[in-house]
Amino acid sequence: MNPIFSIGIQSLWDEVSHMPVGGVWWINTDRHEDAVSLLNQTLSAQHKEARVAVVCMGQDPKKIIKLNENQGPQKIDLFSMQENENSLYFMRRDLLCSIDPQNFLVVVLCSNNAWKNIPPEKFHDWLSKSCKWAKYHRCTLLILSPGNSTDVQTSRLLSEYGSLAGLASLRYQGDGQLFDIAFWANEKGVSARQQLLIKQNEAGWELVQEELANVQPRTDEKEVLSNIAFLEGAPPLSEHWSVFDTNDAVFNAARTAQAATVIFVMGQNSQIEQLARYIHTLRRQRGTALKIVVRESVPSLRATDERLLLSCGANLVISHSSALSRCLTLIESIQNQQFSRRVPEDLATLFSNTEPLKLKGYQKWDVFCDAVQKIVNNPLLPADGKGVMVALRPAPGLRVEQALTLCRPHRMGDIATIADKRLVIFLSFCRVNDLDIALNHIFPLPTGDIFSNRVIWFEDKQIAAELVDMQDVKPERWTKPLPITTEPGKIINATHDGRHWRRYPEPRRLSADTGEQSS
Repeated sequence: MNPIFSIGIQSLWDEVSHMPVGGVWWINTDRHEDAVSLLNQTLSAQHKEARVAVVCMGQDPKKIIKLNENQGPQKIDLFSMQENENSLYFMRRDLLCSIDPQNFLVVVLCSNNAWKNIPPEKFHDWLSKSCKWAKYHRCTLLILSPGNSTDVQTSRLLSEYGSLAGLASLRYQGDGQLFDIAFWANEKGVSARQQLLIKQNEAGWELVQEELANVQPRTDEKEVLSNIAFLEGAPPLSEHWSVFDTNDAVFNAARTAQAATVIFVMGQNSQIEQLARYIHTLRRQRGTALKIVVRESVPSLRATDERLLLSCGANLVISHSSALSRCLTLIESIQNQQFSRRVPEDLATLFSNTEPLKLKGYQKWDVFCDAVQKIVNNPLLPADGKGVMVALRPAPGLRVEQALTLCRPHRMGDIATIADKRLVIFLSFCRVNDLDIALNHIFPLPTGDIFSNRVIWFEDKQIAAELVDMQDVKPERWTKPLPITTEPGKIINATHDGRHWRRYPEPRRLSADTGEQSS
């Protein structure tokens, strides 16, 4: 009869603790000491005749394994491996040189963040081969992976359900641990999206008694977890509302939600990256029933920022101009919805897609054409929404090199070039109806005074067709910019207040040499 091994957490039901042979189970932990503790508890939970092997990465297993004499198997095969990538790749082969893994429980204790820098394709290949190895040798492989990037690691592993039989995380809660089960499959069936409170006592890890009856979390569709700033000073609207002082507190509360409404508030553009990480984590780990809303409290969201938040998994992004009553109506409209868009597992992919151009300001003619061509040909970007390209011809008496000195792009991705007596600008992710606003931000003087005419392209096929003509322009017709003789930003005595340019006088002190007198 094939043996069935168990996770070392007392009172945990079989559906989320059993690990039969032929599968790979993975548990992430926030802290290394928790992984060591879970390792010892799991070893102690096995019967005396169990065949067990432990592999420690970067540590001597004899120094970290501590078992009572009357607990655990009579014999444990101990192995250590170096703290590097190659050790992981050769681990399975090296084990076969020492043991026959049939009917073994093989526990691998990784070092901190051991998988962080391993490329996705190698990571996927390692899991796939480990799954085949466990099935072929009829053994159980348990990976304990500590590190400070548990959310990133879990999101990365969610798509590996074909190779993993179980995936869970042990999250440190101060006075206890949260055993967050993404999925767990064994001879008892399949369980998913379980979150169980674990306490540590003298006997080891144990499930909190209140959790024993809650095999599945109760429905929370009516619950609303909101940043207090969303209500604009109003009290919570019903007993279902829970308000928090910060977005961090909202995120931590939402980690246990299943179908609740989660409301974040964004007050400045610097919050975008952290907010995107929160939304991506919740959507990847808590599923499609969660309703995630972002409310802009002051004007700070660009079109690219809004697209990023929606791509990370937000159901709704509400503008600052919407009144509270309007916001509540919009939130009501998304109730009972299931999020249907695909969310990539790698957040870096989303960040790169919202800002694919790492250029700003003047570029040579060929560099400009190549950069715009890459954006137009990027299939991950929205059709006919990649940006606006505009060609500006200077007014009579003004050279194109002089007009370029007035072109001051502020956003990354806004680039310009000059040739054929015209200035060409590409504004990434700019809408055509916002072109005049964008140009007023870039030029300190009215564009009608600087340029005599302009031609605009905003559809993908229009931009692509114009790029073909631009790429035919010979280098001898490219125009060189004027040398910069003043400090950047001081070409013209003007400042931008966020909406308009404003000229200001520069004071000059007039002095006379009083040491000499005329005769």
